Amino acid sequence: MHGFANPARFLRLARWLTPLLLVTGLVLAFGAMAWGVFVGPADALQGDSVRILYLHVPTAWLGMGGWTAIAIASLVEIVWRHPLAGIAARATAAPGAVFAALCLVTGSLWGRPAWGAWWVWDGRLTSMLVLLFLYLGYIALSSAAAQDGNGQSRIPAIFGLIGAVNIPVIHYSVLWWNSLHQPPSISMGKSAMASDFLVPLMIATLGFSLLFGGVVLARMRALLADMQAQARLRRKAMVDG
Repeated sequence: MHGFANPARFLRLARWLTPLLLVTGLVLAFGAMAWGVFVGPADALQGDSVRILYLHVPTAWLGMGGWTAIAIASLVEIVWRHPLAGIAARATAAPGAVFAALCLVTGSLWGRPAWGAWWVWDGRLTSMLVLLFLYLGYIALSSAAAQDGNGQSRIPAIFGLIGAVNIPVIHYSVLWWNSLHQPPSISMGKSAMASDFLVPLMIATLGFSLLFGGVVLARMRALLADMQAQARLRRKAMVDG
């Protein structure tokens, strides 16, 4: 693991892995969604509105998964001072926020025909909205820490760890409180979904996960390039001064 702490070694790996993840993810995600929308059956109770699940469920999964990755990277940064951990956390925040926002938008579109309302202050919806605000707060903190450059990167790392408390709240909210949101249809080792829905959903989730990983790697490469450019400018300024 520590072998990839070397930025040059990481960049060599990410250079070919990034396009592979992006292309494979796009093919799987949009192929599965196209099958679900145009070929797959409608639900007996919800009709065609159920087709939004092929976008809603992966975005919900990755909205939570993104913050879980931030928390793990933050822990690694604080405990082991891994040089790429903070960069990985920063690179994950923006795509994680996008997926959390997409989860809320698609959930609202799905909730309108199912519940008769665009939004309710339900435990699952509210905790997901809190997650979006956490992402925005983390992005602001990490941007300020990057500009400050005085060793304050531990502040966003600590924030990343504290924010992880919200992840189990999102997951278990439909079990802890009375909720309009349906309980989990998929759990460890079993599923309440018919295979006509489950198979394309799993493929779409895999595709979006690969796409998410590709975007994170691309952002890590961009952040490293920016840091290297700033370091060269500082060295040049010292020489010229």
